[in-house]
Amino acid sequence: MDTNKLVATYVKIRDARSELKSKYEDDDAKLKAQLDKIERVLLKMTDDLGVTSLKTEAGTATKTQRTRYWAADWDAFKDFMRQYDALDLVERRVHQGNFKEFMETHPDVVPPVNADSSFAITIRRGK
Repeated sequence: MDTNKLVATYVKIRDARSELKSKYEDDDAKLKAQLDKIERVLLKMTDDLGVTSLKTEAGTATKTQRTRYWAADWDAFKDFMRQYDALDLVERRVHQGNFKEFMETHPDVVPPVNADSSFAITIRRGK
Protein backbone atom coordinates (compact mmCIF):
# COMPACT_ATOMS: atom_id res chain seq x y z
CA MET A 1 0.00 0.00 0.00
CA ASP A 2 1.00 3.61 -0.58
CA THR A 3 2.13 5.10 2.76
CA ASN A 4 1.51 8.69 1.61
CA LYS A 5 -2.05 7.80 0.66
CA LEU A 6 -2.66 6.08 4.01
CA VAL A 7 -1.38 9.06 6.01
CA ALA A 8 -3.33 11.53 3.84
CA THR A 9 -6.51 9.49 4.30
CA TYR A 10 -5.90 9.29 8.04
CA VAL A 11 -5.53 13.08 8.28
CA LYS A 12 -8.66 13.60 6.17
CA ILE A 13 -10.72 11.26 8.36
CA ARG A 14 -9.35 12.81 11.56
CA ASP A 15 -10.27 16.29 10.29
CA ALA A 16 -13.78 15.11 9.37
CA ARG A 17 -14.24 13.62 12.84
CA SER A 18 -13.01 16.84 14.44
CA GLU A 19 -15.46 18.87 12.38
CA LEU A 20 -18.34 16.54 13.27
CA LYS A 21 -17.40 16.66 16.94
CA SER A 22 -17.20 20.46 16.91
CA LYS A 23 -20.61 20.76 15.27
CA TYR A 24 -22.08 18.22 17.71
CA GLU A 25 -20.62 20.10 20.68
CA ASP A 26 -22.02 23.41 19.42
CA ASP A 27 -25.48 21.93 18.79
CA ASP A 28 -25.41 20.06 22.09
CA ALA A 29 -24.45 23.21 24.02
CA LYS A 30 -27.48 25.00 22.57
CA LEU A 31 -29.78 22.13 23.55
CA LYS A 32 -28.26 21.97 27.05
CA ALA A 33 -28.88 25.71 27.47
CA GLN A 34 -32.54 25.20 26.54
CA LEU A 35 -32.85 22.32 29.03
CA ASP A 36 -31.22 24.42 31.77
CA LYS A 37 -33.67 27.26 31.14
CA ILE A 38 -36.65 24.89 31.38
CA GLU A 39 -35.22 23.30 34.55
CA ARG A 40 -34.89 26.72 36.20
CA VAL A 41 -38.53 27.52 35.36
CA LEU A 42 -39.69 24.16 36.71
CA LEU A 43 -37.63 24.59 39.90
CA LYS A 44 -39.21 28.00 40.44
CA MET A 45 -42.66 26.50 39.87
CA THR A 46 -42.05 23.76 42.48
CA ASP A 47 -40.80 26.40 44.94
CA ASP A 48 -43.75 28.72 44.29
CA LEU A 49 -46.24 25.85 44.70
CA GLY A 50 -44.42 24.28 47.66
CA VAL A 51 -44.28 20.86 45.99
CA THR A 52 -41.51 18.44 45.08
CA SER A 53 -43.01 17.15 41.84
CA LEU A 54 -45.20 18.27 38.97
CA LYS A 55 -47.19 15.49 37.29
CA THR A 56 -48.37 16.11 33.73
CA GLU A 57 -49.63 14.01 30.83
CA ALA A 58 -46.17 14.37 29.22
CA GLY A 59 -44.33 13.17 32.35
CA THR A 60 -43.42 14.07 35.89
CA ALA A 61 -40.87 16.70 36.89
CA THR A 62 -39.36 15.81 40.26
CA LYS A 63 -37.31 18.24 42.33
CA THR A 64 -34.23 16.54 43.77
CA GLN A 65 -31.28 17.86 45.73
CA ARG A 66 -27.80 17.14 44.42
CA THR A 67 -24.75 17.68 46.59
CA ARG A 68 -21.20 17.66 45.29
CA TYR A 69 -18.06 17.56 47.39
CA TRP A 70 -14.53 18.65 46.51
CA ALA A 71 -11.33 19.44 48.34
CA ALA A 72 -9.87 22.91 47.99
CA ASP A 73 -6.80 21.90 50.03
CA TRP A 74 -5.69 18.37 49.08
CA ASP A 75 -2.96 18.22 51.73
CA ALA A 76 -5.50 19.00 54.44
CA PHE A 77 -7.93 16.48 52.93
CA LYS A 78 -5.25 13.76 52.87
CA ASP A 79 -4.53 14.49 56.56
CA PHE A 80 -8.28 14.28 57.25
CA MET A 81 -8.53 10.89 55.52
CA ARG A 82 -5.55 9.57 57.50
CA GLN A 83 -7.00 10.89 60.78
CA TYR A 84 -10.29 9.02 60.21
CA ASP A 85 -8.78 6.08 58.29
CA ALA A 86 -11.14 7.00 55.46
CA LEU A 87 -9.23 6.33 52.25
CA ASP A 88 -12.50 5.22 50.64
CA LEU A 89 -13.57 8.89 50.42
CA VAL A 90 -11.76 9.16 47.08
CA GLU A 91 -12.46 7.36 43.83
CA ARG A 92 -10.55 4.19 43.13
CA ARG A 93 -8.42 4.85 40.12
CA VAL A 94 -4.73 5.23 39.49
CA HIS A 95 -3.49 8.63 38.29
CA GLN A 96 -1.78 7.57 35.07
CA GLY A 97 0.80 10.36 34.82
CA ASN A 98 1.80 10.29 38.48
CA PHE A 99 2.04 6.49 38.52
CA LYS A 100 4.18 6.46 35.37
CA GLU A 101 6.52 9.00 36.99
CA PHE A 102 6.63 6.93 40.20
CA MET A 103 7.55 3.80 38.24
CA GLU A 104 10.28 5.67 36.37
CA THR A 105 11.84 6.81 39.67
CA HIS A 106 11.30 3.42 41.36
CA PRO A 107 12.02 0.84 38.61
CA ASP A 108 12.67 -2.01 41.09
CA VAL A 109 9.32 -1.69 42.87
CA VAL A 110 6.59 -4.18 41.91
CA PRO A 111 3.28 -2.53 42.83
CA PRO A 112 0.01 -4.47 43.18
CA VAL A 113 -1.56 -3.08 40.00
CA ASN A 114 -2.35 -4.36 36.53
CA ALA A 115 -0.66 -2.77 33.55
CA ASP A 116 -1.29 -2.85 29.83
CA SER A 117 1.02 -1.43 27.19
CA SER A 118 0.44 -1.20 23.48
CA PHE A 119 1.91 0.63 20.53
CA ALA A 120 0.04 3.27 18.58
CA ILE A 121 0.70 5.44 15.55
CA THR A 122 0.68 9.23 15.85
CA ILE A 123 0.06 11.22 12.68
CA ARG A 124 1.17 14.84 12.26
CA ARG A 125 -0.08 16.94 9.39
CA GLY A 126 2.38 17.60 6.58
CA LYS A 127 3.30 21.04 5.27
